[in-house]
Amino acid sequence: MPEENEELKHIVRILNTDLNGHQPVQMALTGIKGMGRRNARLLTQKAEIEPTETLGMLSDEAISRLRDIVESAQDHLPVWMKNRRKDLLTGEDRHVMGTDLMLTQREEMDIIRKTRSYRGIRHERGLRVRGQKTRSTGRRGATVGVSRKKK
Repeated sequence: MPEENEELKHIVRILNTDLNGHQPVQMALTGIKGMGRRNARLLTQKAEIEPTETLGMLSDEAISRLRDIVESAQDHLPVWMKNRRKDLLTGEDRHVMGTDLMLTQREEMDIIRKTRSYRGIRHERGLRVRGQKTRSTGRRGATVGVSRKKK
């Protein structure tokens, strides 16, 4: 038993993200932004690794194989699983993960704000964007409470 604890890697770094080595591979990969359970399961199977195996117990060769598959996830995922389908700038189907995901979201928000689209204006004002009712829900700050009509 002591030998197993010595070879356990507590932190595994994939895509500039520290992943917990104590978790199963499939669940640990969900720590990467843009990676869900289904994507993680598919990519671990492509890397020929058991999804329920503990990440920290994998050999260095298996971790490097997994790292290569995750970094080239765009080639291994079907179109319907990608998170940037018909990208706003390029028009291509892409899957973005990690820090690239945050950057592309921020760029897209800037574009819709600059073009003064309805969505951009609602984002600027901090209002609901997707058509929800706003009369009674989504209140925060000083607007909370009941105001009486003036006579």
